[in-house]
Amino acid sequence: MGKFFDRIQPQHREFIEKQKMYFVASAPLSADGHVNVSPKGLDSFRVLNETQAAYLDITGSGNETSAHILENGRITLMFCSFEGPPLILRLYGKGRTVLPSHAEWEELAALFDNLPLSTRQIIVIDVHKVQTSCGFGVPFFEYTGERDLSYRWAEKKGEEGLTEYRQEKNRVSLDGLPTALF
Repeated sequence: MGKFFDRIQPQHREFIEKQKMYFVASAPLSADGHVNVSPKGLDSFRVLNETQAAYLDITGSGNETSAHILENGRITLMFCSFEGPPLILRLYGKGRTVLPSHAEWEELAALFDNLPLSTRQIIVIDVHKVQTSCGFGVPFFEYTGERDLSYRWAEKKGEEGLTEYRQEKNRVSLDGLPTALF
Protein backbone atom coordinates (compact mmCIF):
# COMPACT_ATOMS: atom_id res chain seq x y z
CA MET A 1 0.00 0.00 0.00
CA GLY A 2 1.32 3.43 -0.92
CA LYS A 3 2.22 5.97 1.75
CA PHE A 4 2.15 9.72 1.27
CA PHE A 5 4.32 12.42 2.80
CA ASP A 6 4.27 16.20 2.48
CA ARG A 7 8.07 16.44 2.28
CA ILE A 8 11.16 14.43 1.46
CA GLN A 9 12.11 12.42 4.55
CA PRO A 10 15.74 11.53 5.41
CA GLN A 11 15.17 7.89 4.34
CA HIS A 12 13.74 9.11 1.02
CA ARG A 13 16.79 11.26 0.37
CA GLU A 14 19.09 8.34 1.19
CA PHE A 15 17.18 6.10 -1.24
CA ILE A 16 17.19 8.74 -4.00
CA GLU A 17 20.92 9.36 -3.67
CA LYS A 18 21.64 5.65 -4.26
CA GLN A 19 19.67 5.43 -7.51
CA LYS A 20 21.50 5.49 -10.84
CA MET A 21 18.38 6.13 -12.89
CA TYR A 22 15.06 7.93 -12.50
CA PHE A 23 12.13 8.94 -14.68
CA VAL A 24 10.57 12.37 -15.30
CA ALA A 25 6.93 12.74 -16.38
CA SER A 26 5.04 15.82 -17.51
CA ALA A 27 2.04 16.62 -19.68
CA PRO A 28 0.37 19.58 -21.36
CA LEU A 29 -3.07 20.76 -20.26
CA SER A 30 -4.62 19.79 -23.60
CA ALA A 31 -6.65 16.59 -23.38
CA ASP A 32 -5.17 15.37 -26.65
CA GLY A 33 -1.62 16.50 -25.84
CA HIS A 34 1.23 14.05 -25.44
CA VAL A 35 2.26 12.82 -21.99
CA ASN A 36 6.05 12.69 -21.77
CA VAL A 37 8.14 10.23 -19.73
CA SER A 38 11.93 10.43 -19.92
CA PRO A 39 14.61 8.26 -18.29
CA LYS A 40 17.49 10.15 -16.67
CA GLY A 41 20.89 9.18 -15.28
CA LEU A 42 24.46 10.53 -15.33
CA ASP A 43 24.48 11.60 -11.64
CA SER A 44 22.18 14.45 -12.61
CA PHE A 45 19.79 14.66 -9.62
CA ARG A 46 20.10 16.53 -6.32
CA VAL A 47 17.78 16.85 -3.34
CA LEU A 48 18.13 20.49 -2.31
CA ASN A 49 16.06 20.32 0.89
CA GLU A 50 12.91 18.66 2.24
CA THR A 51 10.67 20.31 -0.35
CA GLN A 52 12.94 21.02 -3.28
CA ALA A 53 15.02 19.06 -5.78
CA ALA A 54 16.80 19.77 -9.06
CA TYR A 55 18.21 17.92 -12.03
CA LEU A 56 20.46 18.68 -14.96
CA ASP A 57 18.54 18.52 -18.20
CA ILE A 58 20.76 17.31 -21.01
CA THR A 59 20.17 18.33 -24.64
CA GLY A 60 18.05 15.75 -26.41
CA SER A 61 15.86 15.30 -29.45
CA GLY A 62 12.95 17.04 -27.72
CA ASN A 63 12.30 19.45 -24.87
CA GLU A 64 8.88 18.36 -23.68
CA THR A 65 9.43 18.83 -19.94
CA SER A 66 10.49 22.45 -20.42
CA ALA A 67 7.38 23.19 -22.51
CA HIS A 68 5.03 21.45 -20.10
CA ILE A 69 6.35 23.13 -16.96
CA LEU A 70 6.35 26.49 -18.71
CA GLU A 71 2.67 25.93 -19.54
CA ASN A 72 1.43 24.42 -16.28
CA GLY A 73 4.30 23.58 -13.90
CA ARG A 74 3.24 19.97 -13.25
CA ILE A 75 6.02 17.40 -12.97
CA THR A 76 6.46 13.96 -11.42
CA LEU A 77 9.72 12.11 -10.82
CA MET A 78 9.89 8.38 -10.14
CA PHE A 79 12.75 6.40 -8.62
CA CYS A 80 12.73 2.57 -8.61
CA SER A 81 14.87 0.19 -6.65
CA PHE A 82 16.55 -2.16 -9.14
CA GLU A 83 18.67 -3.76 -6.40
CA GLY A 84 18.10 -4.41 -2.71
CA PRO A 85 14.65 -4.15 -1.13
CA PRO A 86 11.85 -3.22 -3.56
CA LEU A 87 10.63 0.37 -3.48
CA ILE A 88 9.12 2.95 -5.80
CA LEU A 89 9.32 6.60 -4.76
CA ARG A 90 7.55 9.44 -6.55
CA LEU A 91 8.04 13.18 -6.12
CA TYR A 92 5.07 15.31 -7.20
CA GLY A 93 5.55 19.00 -7.66
CA LYS A 94 5.75 22.17 -9.65
CA GLY A 95 8.79 22.65 -11.83
CA ARG A 96 10.61 25.61 -13.25
CA THR A 97 13.47 25.96 -15.69
CA VAL A 98 16.74 27.66 -14.77
CA LEU A 99 18.81 28.65 -17.80
CA PRO A 100 22.52 29.54 -17.89
CA SER A 101 21.50 33.21 -18.23
CA HIS A 102 19.50 33.17 -14.96
CA ALA A 103 20.91 34.59 -11.72
CA GLU A 104 20.65 31.31 -9.79
CA TRP A 105 22.41 29.23 -12.46
CA GLU A 106 25.89 29.43 -10.88
CA GLU A 107 24.64 28.43 -7.43
CA LEU A 108 22.69 25.44 -8.76
CA ALA A 109 25.34 24.35 -11.27
CA ALA A 110 27.92 24.24 -8.46
CA LEU A 111 25.93 21.41 -6.82
CA PHE A 112 26.84 19.05 -9.65
CA ASP A 113 30.34 17.57 -9.78
CA ASN A 114 30.30 17.17 -13.52
CA LEU A 115 28.40 19.75 -15.55
CA PRO A 116 28.49 18.37 -19.09
CA LEU A 117 28.63 20.66 -22.10
CA SER A 118 25.33 19.10 -23.19
CA THR A 119 23.46 20.58 -20.17
CA ARG A 120 20.84 22.93 -21.57
CA GLN A 121 18.97 23.81 -18.37
CA ILE A 122 18.42 22.85 -14.74
CA ILE A 123 14.93 21.86 -13.74
CA VAL A 124 14.01 22.81 -10.16
CA ILE A 125 11.07 21.05 -8.54
CA ASP A 126 9.09 22.39 -5.59
CA VAL A 127 7.89 19.10 -4.10
CA HIS A 128 4.41 19.11 -2.54
CA LYS A 129 3.86 15.35 -2.21
CA VAL A 130 6.05 12.26 -1.88
CA GLN A 131 4.67 8.77 -2.40
CA THR A 132 6.29 5.44 -1.66
CA SER A 133 4.92 2.12 -2.86
CA CYS A 134 6.01 -1.51 -2.81
CA GLY A 135 7.85 -1.94 -6.10
CA PHE A 136 7.29 -5.71 -5.99
CA GLY A 137 6.94 -5.85 -9.78
CA VAL A 138 10.22 -4.03 -10.52
CA PRO A 139 12.86 -6.53 -11.67
CA PHE A 140 16.46 -6.66 -10.51
CA PHE A 141 18.99 -5.03 -12.83
CA GLU A 142 22.72 -4.80 -12.49
CA TYR A 143 24.35 -1.40 -12.90
CA THR A 144 27.45 -1.67 -15.07
CA GLY A 145 28.21 2.01 -15.76
CA GLU A 146 27.16 5.24 -17.40
CA ARG A 147 27.02 5.85 -21.13
CA ASP A 148 29.26 8.69 -22.25
CA LEU A 149 27.61 9.16 -25.65
CA SER A 150 25.92 12.47 -24.77
CA TYR A 151 29.26 13.88 -23.59
CA ARG A 152 31.06 12.83 -26.76
CA TRP A 153 28.19 13.97 -28.98
CA ALA A 154 28.14 17.42 -27.32
CA GLU A 155 31.93 17.81 -27.52
CA LYS A 156 31.85 16.94 -31.21
CA LYS A 157 29.09 19.51 -31.87
CA GLY A 158 30.71 22.23 -29.75
CA GLU A 159 28.84 25.15 -28.22
CA GLU A 160 27.85 26.67 -31.56
CA GLY A 161 26.63 23.32 -32.89
CA LEU A 162 24.61 22.70 -29.71
CA THR A 163 22.99 26.13 -30.04
CA GLU A 164 22.01 25.36 -33.63
CA TYR A 165 20.71 21.91 -32.65
CA ARG A 166 18.60 23.37 -29.83
CA GLN A 167 17.24 26.02 -32.22
CA GLU A 168 16.16 23.28 -34.60
CA LYS A 169 14.98 20.54 -32.20
CA ASN A 170 14.18 22.15 -28.83
CA ARG A 171 12.13 25.29 -29.58
CA VAL A 172 8.66 23.72 -29.25
CA SER A 173 7.11 20.55 -27.87
CA LEU A 174 5.43 17.81 -29.90
CA ASP A 175 2.18 19.70 -29.34
CA GLY A 176 3.61 23.04 -30.48
CA LEU A 177 4.10 24.56 -27.02
CA PRO A 178 7.08 26.91 -26.61
CA THR A 179 9.98 25.88 -24.38
CA ALA A 180 11.81 27.99 -21.82
CA LEU A 181 14.95 27.96 -23.99
CA PHE A 182 13.66 30.58 -26.40
